[in-house]
Parts: sequence; structure tokens; C-alpha cells
Amino acid sequence: MNRRKKINQLLKANAKKASAKLAPKSKDKYISKADRAKMASEADTQATSFTES
Repeated sequence: MNRRKKINQLLKANAKKASAKLAPKSKDKYISKADRAKMASEADTQATSFTES
């Protein structure tokens, strides 16, 4: 592989990594099963407190 091709390959790889960092994230942050259950129980308690009053 000649020198010019190798340098271009490195520059393209670095540019690709930089653009990937700037791109918006498509996946949401991971929430564990225990945290989801806790959030659901808190939502249920708030919903019941609104209906009681």
C-alpha cells in the first residue's frame, strides 16, 4: 500500500469517527428492570393519590 493511500485511509477513518460523535444518538439510555419497576410503582402511587383527593 503506498504512502498516499495509507494517509488518506487514516484521515477518512478519523473523519468518520468525528462525524459519528456529532451525530444524534438513536438509542435511549438503558434503564434497568428494577429501575423501571420502581418508576412504575411511583407512578401508580401518584395516580392513586390524585384519584383519592
